Amino acid sequence: MFLSKYVIIESLSRLKSVHPFFGITYLVCKENKLPVGETIELPLDTLTKNFMDKVHKLHPTSQNYYQPYKSNPVNRQWVDEYYPSTGLRTTNTQAFLSAFVHDTKRMWGWANNYVDYLAGKLKGHLLPIFDIAVWFFKYYNFSGGISSEDIIEKFVSHFYITNDEREKLFYQENKKLYPDIELQHKKIEWDDFSLILPAPPDDPPGRGATLSYLAIKNVGPSSKLIMEPSSRLNLITGDNGLGKTFIMECSWWALTGTWPEMPVYPKNAINKKGASITYKLAGINGAPVAKTISYNLNTGNWPRDINEKTTPGLIIYARVDGSYAIWDPILQNKKNPSRNKNVFSTSEVWDGVAGSIEGLMRDWVKWQNTPSKYPFDILKSVLEKVSPPDLGTLSPGEPIRILNDTREIPTIKHFYGETPIIHASAGIKRIITLSYLIVWAWNEHKIRASLNNMVPENRLVIIIDELEEHLHPKWQRVILPALVDIYKSLSNELKIQYLISTHSPLILASAETLFDNQIDSLFNFKVDNKSGSAQLIKMDFIKYGQINSWLTSPVFNLGQARSQESENIINQAKNLQLEDTPNKEQIQNVHQKLVNELAEDDPFWPRWIYFAENNGVKI
Repeated sequence: MFLSKYVIIESLSRLKSVHPFFGITYLVCKENKLPVGETIELPLDTLTKNFMDKVHKLHPTSQNYYQPYKSNPVNRQWVDEYYPSTGLRTTNTQAFLSAFVHDTKRMWGWANNYVDYLAGKLKGHLLPIFDIAVWFFKYYNFSGGISSEDIIEKFVSHFYITNDEREKLFYQENKKLYPDIELQHKKIEWDDFSLILPAPPDDPPGRGATLSYLAIKNVGPSSKLIMEPSSRLNLITGDNGLGKTFIMECSWWALTGTWPEMPVYPKNAINKKGASITYKLAGINGAPVAKTISYNLNTGNWPRDINEKTTPGLIIYARVDGSYAIWDPILQNKKNPSRNKNVFSTSEVWDGVAGSIEGLMRDWVKWQNTPSKYPFDILKSVLEKVSPPDLGTLSPGEPIRILNDTREIPTIKHFYGETPIIHASAGIKRIITLSYLIVWAWNEHKIRASLNNMVPENRLVIIIDELEEHLHPKWQRVILPALVDIYKSLSNELKIQYLISTHSPLILASAETLFDNQIDSLFNFKVDNKSGSAQLIKMDFIKYGQINSWLTSPVFNLGQARSQESENIINQAKNLQLEDTPNKEQIQNVHQKLVNELAEDDPFWPRWIYFAENNGVKI
């Protein structure tokens, strides 16, 4: 077990007043048993570098060290790989030289009065021994439980801290200051540190980023919402009005820096309380870096840094109002981020927008008539995957002309025949539209990459608000697994992150065969009874099996999987059964209501009939 990230981050915040000599050089000398009053050969620069490699390397690819102590200039916490033999060497041989006996370059020892000398340097500001110990042991694997006193004593033992040093150099923490030490199963990683620390200067730009963290403060339905999406499938559930669409809009903004329509606004901007959105994008190269953007009351917007290093991959957002937003990293315009997106209504997706999209009607026929059949074959493959079970495989037919229309109209073949797509049902139109847009966006991205002599992205984010809209229950049971499998039609190298909201227990049930806790997550919006505000909770994904069990699960929280009236009268009947001397007239009255509401084979009948007859009521 490892110290939790919360314990480490809290201690980290208290180290900024500590001089780096005490956090690094002093500990290196103590760890290597530097003698007092005499010298030994000690390769201090090498030992310091080894120490910093062990303790101060936070970023998985950076050559820089993070030192959390006092710095000059202020807030320059990242230091380069030469710091042990440059900046610290200067400190050791100048500012703190009197603490040592130092004959030659490699001969070092403590001066006889080094403790008093170092205490004088502190000027009464003693060192926080617990916080320095936590920083040192942040990667240490502890066995079993551990207290703050245990950590301090382990630190004292490891560095051979004398009683004189402990008394004169270190602040003696109150035992009640750190009463509990929280542990976690894995050691802290840069992914956790990046929420509070800036990226090192040599952090490479992250390409093809997906969303890995989103925290929203004083905006929307709650004072604070936090979501940590998984790398593949993220299902978002909850009652109407609690924030599912809101979290989708903010996710789009976190990824792209643009709003698909109207920005979100702080719920308490009038009171000038801080409103912020923190997000973290996980790119293919470069470690995730968190950014916090505060709402600017003067300008009324959310100011983003146009020089952000991390760039997301291709993004497709199917919005709840039927419109679609597309973001392609190749079209980035940092000076005018609003040009980076394309937001199309359903009619624009079908009929096209000059200079932006040809539209489904023209592209379908054009692709179908292309000799290479590309990307028409991809569209056919996608349609086959997302087809509803009751209609059979959806496949393109031959284009036709219809009365009073000069266009060639694509047709769709299914179990009941061949139909012009403009006459298809709402459900089929929605899935055709989504399928076309995915294929179109991917194809356009590959063309743009070729024209710009770039490598196409292999990361795609698909955001869908209310996946089940217009779909029959039979279709709801198969659409999610089909979408998760869609990458095989586009590119075997493509990795897709899904953010999908749903009210459908059938969608959740369909996830049972594919859900993987390592790469998938289930989130649920609930109302906090105390504050009355919405909370977004990450839930364990449990296989409930039958749809009724999903309806009565904590995800949907129905008391019973039946009508509200039936549930009410059954509850009334159950309360009557709990009475010591139930009234026959009441039993007869409740029985008549049960007859009116329940089916003849309802499983509640045997229990009720037994109760009624035992109490002298003939049924």
